[in-house]
Amino acid sequence: MMHEVQGGYVQAEIHKGIATIEFFHPQGNSLPGKLLHELAKEIHSAGHNKEVRVIVLKSAGEKAFCGGASFDELMTIKTPEEGQAFFNGFAQVINAMRKVPVLIIGRIQGKCVGGGLGLAAACDYAIALEGAEVKLSELAVGIGPFVVGPAVERKIGTSAFSQLAIDATMWRNGDWARRKGLFAELHPTTEGLDESVFRLSTTLAASSPDAMLEMKKMFWKGTDHWDQLLTERAAISGRLVLSSFTRSAIEKFKAKAVTV
Repeated sequence: MMHEVQGGYVQAEIHKGIATIEFFHPQGNSLPGKLLHELAKEIHSAGHNKEVRVIVLKSAGEKAFCGGASFDELMTIKTPEEGQAFFNGFAQVINAMRKVPVLIIGRIQGKCVGGGLGLAAACDYAIALEGAEVKLSELAVGIGPFVVGPAVERKIGTSAFSQLAIDATMWRNGDWARRKGLFAELHPTTEGLDESVFRLSTTLAASSPDAMLEMKKMFWKGTDHWDQLLTERAAISGRLVLSSFTRSAIEKFKAKAVTV
């Protein structure tokens, strides 16, 4: 089933116990609020479908896995409440990924920026292409990786997370991400990437759902407070996005993107 939203889409299909959820947006797979809402909804729905044993999360295209928050939408935010509501979209997706009773494999075929890095970190097992560079760019536009921070820090530790968050303009390559534990595997070709995703998802689809549920609980131990925590973090970003610093920085980023 496909849901087309704001020039992009979220679609899900189930085949032999594997739910494949794909998202797309023409602006580097960045995510406006409505796409985030649909993504959270599809993850929740697939995770609670009795036919589903494992979820594969992927995006369309070859260049970017996910460009993070939609700059166009950030520029339309007028109040702290609107800001919190937008950033809460990322909170809803991460919490859906955390709470579904099945494991999630991430197919990371390209760059992960900001919130996109948060989605990759919230996958239980991320398989990536060698060109999948990562960056937490939030500070460069006057905000910070507050909502996705807990997911990234949980996966790669405080030191590596703080390096990404502080040096917000620097790309880290796929090998760095693999060594830090963000990516479980790194493949030189798309064929190798897809073969590995297929192999693992097929294996998990034939594994014990009860055992995988207990493993998921074990992996995410200590995160029960995230519903509240990520909402509180969304309020911080929602306030900061209204600053003149952020408005000016986003305009510069957009102008640069248009001329490239």
